[in-house]
Amino acid sequence: MAAERLVVVGGDAAGMAAASQARRLRKPDELAITAFERGHFTSYSACGIPYWVGGEVDGPDALIARTAEEHRARDIDLRMRTEVTELDLDRGRVRTRELDNGGRESWTGFDKLVLATGARPLRPDLPGIDAPGVHGVQTLDDGQALLDTLDASSGRRAVVVGAGYIGVEMAEALIRRGYAVTVLERSSQPMSTLDPDMGALVHEAMCGMGIETVRGTTVTGVLTDTDGRARAVTTEDAEYPADVVVLGMGVRPETTLAAAAGLPLGESGGLLTDLAMRVRGQDHLWAGGDCVEVMDLVSGRTRHIALGTHANKHGQVIGANVGGGYATFPGVVGTAVSKVCDLEIARTGLLKRQAHAAGLRFVSVTVEATNRAGYYPGARPMHVKMLAERRTGRLLGVQIVGREGAGKRVDIAAVALTAGMTVEQMTALDLGYAPPFSPVWDPVLVAARKAAGAVRAAGA
Repeated sequence: MAAERLVVVGGDAAGMAAASQARRLRKPDELAITAFERGHFTSYSACGIPYWVGGEVDGPDALIARTAEEHRARDIDLRMRTEVTELDLDRGRVRTRELDNGGRESWTGFDKLVLATGARPLRPDLPGIDAPGVHGVQTLDDGQALLDTLDASSGRRAVVVGAGYIGVEMAEALIRRGYAVTVLERSSQPMSTLDPDMGALVHEAMCGMGIETVRGTTVTGVLTDTDGRARAVTTEDAEYPADVVVLGMGVRPETTLAAAAGLPLGESGGLLTDLAMRVRGQDHLWAGGDCVEVMDLVSGRTRHIALGTHANKHGQVIGANVGGGYATFPGVVGTAVSKVCDLEIARTGLLKRQAHAAGLRFVSVTVEATNRAGYYPGARPMHVKMLAERRTGRLLGVQIVGREGAGKRVDIAAVALTAGMTVEQMTALDLGYAPPFSPVWDPVLVAARKAAGAVRAAGA
């Protein structure tokens, strides 16, 4: 009896986690696995690229969890620099093109298919946006291209477009490399993944690092020199010289193939799946990673969140199901953490605008506390913002901005959100205490107490 054929499109976190898990469960004579990756690298940490660019970690080898050779040694036929250009779901096959072999095309058949095509950086249709010297930062290939530009540049001026997670992290990386950095942000504050009052704390820290942050501005294009290279970024009312331009405006699901094949997409353009990560309406097709939308356990809606943590979990679930086992991915609460210099930035659950969009009535409180006992050396301010549903007191979201020890405190809230706890219940959590780590009342619990009082005061 011939082995079943599994084809995986995309060789990073979700795709190769699925292939590896399926291989653990089924032998090569039972399941033949072929994976296609259009880049030069596989199974790597894209989240580490800003720290590679900034010189804090080595790369790219240090960012690779498993090489192509290691996957092949486990009987996974991983074909690098090979792009899938078409899905033929009716006939069970994919069309591929070899990027380093004269563009040779061929068809590969499958019995089961996994789509792990990732996400693409937003690159608006503006004059000069594709000029040399303008870089998105999504893959290790992107990181290497940016480093090549930095090494070849004689100037030391950088413009970062967008002040989300990638934009802020890349701004810090460029500062570390000795560049004068200007960040252009359309919103009123950096980090639109926070409420504006919390984003203002991030702006203050960026200014303290010497990063010029221009808020409430819209980029209109990139000017080029006589060689066609980027030399400046223009907005509606100004021009900012640049020897290198980095796009940090976020990403969108890479679902071009899926859309062409008529597969179901959500509001953000991500593929829609069931709890087993099977594409809705398909029996032999799964999808995971940055190309899918997932269930938000707080709002009850699907949303697109591009994080390696989710992608690896998706891959594990897909691999278990493809391999004959059973697993589900119930959803997320939207936890993320980052930093700029020594300022730690974290959020989980809903922002105020997201809670409004979901039709929720809520209270919102903000507290300022310290990361350690106030008398202990090194105690620094920490701001915690908490949202709770009116009437029920159910926790809806938490944002934290502070120094050492602030960021990972968001995990307390992530667990509470997943468990559906109320802020009143949170006040009784038995958290660890010692002066080097926390005040007697941890800042998260101080916020929970204040939120519980706000719920009581608001009534029904």
